Amino acid sequence: MHTAAVLGHLGFGQNLLNGQTIKTKIVTEELQRQLGEDQVVCIDTHGGLKTLLRAPFQVISALKGSKNVLMFPAQNGLRVYAPLLAFFRTFFRERGLHYVVIGGWLPQFLSKRKLLTGTLKRFDGIYVETNTMKAALEANGFRNIFLMPNCKPLAVLSEDELVYPTGTPYRLCTFSRVCKEKGIEDAVRAVASVNEALGYTAYTLDIYGQVDSGQTAWFEQLMKTVPCEVQYKGSVAYDQSVAVIKNYFALLFPTQYYTEGIPGTIIDAYAAGVPVISSKWESFSDVIHEGITGVGYSFGALNELVEVLIRLVDNPETMIGMKKSCLEESKKYKLETVVRDLLNHLKV
Repeated sequence: MHTAAVLGHLGFGQNLLNGQTIKTKIVTEELQRQLGEDQVVCIDTHGGLKTLLRAPFQVISALKGSKNVLMFPAQNGLRVYAPLLAFFRTFFRERGLHYVVIGGWLPQFLSKRKLLTGTLKRFDGIYVETNTMKAALEANGFRNIFLMPNCKPLAVLSEDELVYPTGTPYRLCTFSRVCKEKGIEDAVRAVASVNEALGYTAYTLDIYGQVDSGQTAWFEQLMKTVPCEVQYKGSVAYDQSVAVIKNYFALLFPTQYYTEGIPGTIIDAYAAGVPVISSKWESFSDVIHEGITGVGYSFGALNELVEVLIRLVDNPETMIGMKKSCLEESKKYKLETVVRDLLNHLKV
């Protein structure tokens, strides 16, 4: 019998670089490394409706063959897999059920879903990325919540590898899925506004990431309107992120998702010794230490982002002084440590 079965969006045969798939793959591979490949069975939930029709059989297979089942679903998958796992465990009572949450949306999502809330309270463990999420769920009566920060297998730079800016234009980047909700357009507009206001190119902006399949027309239209100092640089494999980001003055994270968890792109930036300029989403203070690892502005306030960028042009040492603190902060997100803590909750 296997120690663990993973039910998650693995996207076998696909080059998927979204946060859900990356985290699921990373944690699964580390589980295999620490437990042994023969102890971890992988069940891919990627595939939409076709996969959902297979869900009951996937769940029975996972429970029958493994001591623990770990699920990594997004919102649609959660509504299917959580009730199925809770129901079929009545026939496999000795199995452990564990839910590794990706992102910060779960407390809000459950606020109007009492049946699903009751189902998840029967799990052995729910692993959330931030203290903000943990507190919100415990306030709703959960007693099975554990902190499990996002994590990545990154080679953190040493201090002598840090790259320092030499003057304007200061290089900025975004490093996330390319869609409206990640605030890409805010980043573009802010950089263009600052350069226009100052009368010279104070900043350049490079956009990295897969373009959301449903928003290609929007992005193509956006790129037709941008100034020459804004460029789209395509996708970068997650294990090459540090090598790319280290060359930038700051990473922009103007997200419009208020319920972000711990964004993987911020972990990338810390490992590269690059501070973050970010909108203040719900768990902002769990992830970014103001004036130490980054700078925040009011959620959705494009004008404040512009003000921050203008202020930093004359005070670049503010960001430069954060670089070593970013390296130190990255140690909180070491993959092997985070997964080792998860293993302590599994039945063996």
